[in-house]
Amino acid sequence: METQNPSEKITILWQASRLTLTGEYVIAPEILRVHGSPIGTLGNFSASIGKAKSKKTFNVSAIVAAALKNGTVLQYDAELPENKQKILYVDTEQSPYHCQKVMKRIARMAGFPLDEELTNLEFLSLRRHTPEIRIAIVEKAIYETEGLGLVIIDGIRDMVYDINSPSESTRIISKLMQWTDERQIHIHTILHQNKADENARGHIGTELNNKAETVLEVAKDKFDNDISTVQAVHIRAMDFQPFAFRINDNALPELVSEYTFSDKKGKSQHYSYSELQAEQHRQALEATFSDAESYGYNDLIDALKQGYATIGCEYGENKLGKLKKFLENKRMIIKDAARKYKFNPQFNY
Repeated sequence: METQNPSEKITILWQASRLTLTGEYVIAPEILRVHGSPIGTLGNFSASIGKAKSKKTFNVSAIVAAALKNGTVLQYDAELPENKQKILYVDTEQSPYHCQKVMKRIARMAGFPLDEELTNLEFLSLRRHTPEIRIAIVEKAIYETEGLGLVIIDGIRDMVYDINSPSESTRIISKLMQWTDERQIHIHTILHQNKADENARGHIGTELNNKAETVLEVAKDKFDNDISTVQAVHIRAMDFQPFAFRINDNALPELVSEYTFSDKKGKSQHYSYSELQAEQHRQALEATFSDAESYGYNDLIDALKQGYATIGCEYGENKLGKLKKFLENKRMIIKDAARKYKFNPQFNY
């Protein structure tokens, strides 16, 4: 049997990738919503980020429970198609005993008995394996599970050896994009935030921010450690009103209905510049670096103030400092070996 040469294969892929103006393309089904705003669609992936002990796994348990019952848990509304109601939960950190505790919590939140197996939930504990074996097992499960609609990867960091490796990060994010597109599923991942700021940890966090459909931030209340808040720090759809939950006496998350957020808009102090489009940032940054190729920190802040003013954004010193962190996290600006900041025209937003 004659094998296909690489050039012919690329030609086929090229032709299959072409879009037309008059073609009909299907809108991705929305399977997860908060307050009516879609946070998860088939063919895409999303993420939860948060610091240690912020109750990220409790929050994701609510997402899974909503999907399992195809209903509402906390503020998550799930609507999986009839032929895509299987859920795959992958845990890379915990022991089988603690993984089973999570599974039991999900069953209780969804209203299922604990003495019967959950036919629509498959739970994998991959703690003892290496990153490449974990990827292989997850890929096998994704492609051979019939009726799969939702995949949870609790510990995406453990799918790579080096969290700051650009090549490893690109590879695993490319895998998420491939799996979701080819299998028309939704994948939700969990990743820690940096201890010093609100950015997702490592280069893989940067790639998640750039490519994810939605990034949810789970954070402990500053004055009450029993309460956690959930908000979207990046979302392609319309933003939703943040909400808060606590763990009740039955060890299950429940809504805190009377919770007051830190500002009048219902947002926490975490500031996001994702409301600006990529071309707006590009235009502002081109103006910022029109007089110099690189800047030290203080000169950069002054230049950003003038550059963003050209697109109608008047920012004070505090917001300019946060803007600088945002741009660096998105790799729109890059710090070189001399600790100077340069514009990166090839950024992916």
